[in-house]
Amino acid sequence: MIRAILFDLDDTLLQSDMNVFMPHYLQALTVKLAPLVPPQRLIEQLMRSTRLMMANTDPKRTNQQVFEADFYPKIGHSREEMLPLLEEFYNHDFARLRDLTQPKPEARPLVQVAFAHGYDVAIATQPVFPLTAVRQRLEWAGVADFPYRLVTSYENMHACKPQPAFFREVLAVLGRSPSECLLAGDNPYDDIAPAAQLGLHTFWVTDAAPDPADPTVLARWRGSLGDLHRLIVSGELLDRGTQINAG
Repeated sequence: MIRAILFDLDDTLLQSDMNVFMPHYLQALTVKLAPLVPPQRLIEQLMRSTRLMMANTDPKRTNQQVFEADFYPKIGHSREEMLPLLEEFYNHDFARLRDLTQPKPEARPLVQVAFAHGYDVAIATQPVFPLTAVRQRLEWAGVADFPYRLVTSYENMHACKPQPAFFREVLAVLGRSPSECLLAGDNPYDDIAPAAQLGLHTFWVTDAAPDPADPTVLARWRGSLGDLHRLIVSGELLDRGTQINAG
């Protein structure tokens, strides 16, 4: 029986194209940190340290710890030197990126109905941002005010998608087995495939027509947020043989 629903955030609950968002995010960050670090040097090291963080699976080191241990020594400034500017960026400048995203009208009713039906609900977003950035994006999506069992961020996670360790850690925090959990996400390779391989139920949030030759058919269900809402309300979510397609 499914007892927990794990929601991805970007392009799942929030319309946010990372190919558009990330260049603007990096531009804003380089402007803020320009008094300390030349923009090109900052971006290059930020990318290198982020790749290292995303490869991390050490259960004793959070993603934040892996990132910072690599980033600050190589950028030539201590965390203490850079922290005031970084805090100012996330407290003020980051909010200006909101216009690059759009809320999905179906997101809030979906999260509401998941809680109303007694599911444990977690936000299982890629944990490469600090919690303040994740919570702001939840606010942009209109779903920030729910009592989630877990909101993943780089402070509290020890692995990233599509590492199996990411999904195992989320399940451990929830105290649930894979068969008790449903992952809803838009990315077939970072969300759906690794979750399905671990035995989670999966809902691929997509408008794409199904292709039998595509490995992403690992998704047990597929469709819109509204389709998932209807599955929860109807009780069909508990029927392992049911599958829907986006209209």
